[in-house]
Amino acid sequence: MTPHYSMLIHWSDEDEAFVVSLPEFGPYAKTHGATYEDAARNGQEAIDALVATYREQGRPLPAPAAADAVA
Repeated sequence: MTPHYSMLIHWSDEDEAFVVSLPEFGPYAKTHGATYEDAARNGQEAIDALVATYREQGRPLPAPAAADAVA
């Protein structure tokens, strides 16, 4: 079972896109989308890819953040 990870989605005027940060995977784990829905979908795909990469490399997965610790 894959743990539940955080996705922080915000609009960026500079990028003119919704930017998705994946905090448990570090400051550079980001993706984006033209719409909120695209951003959320791309964020889930990025999480799935990161989890797969960690597992393939035998690295421990990061601990999911508590819901109140992310905000």
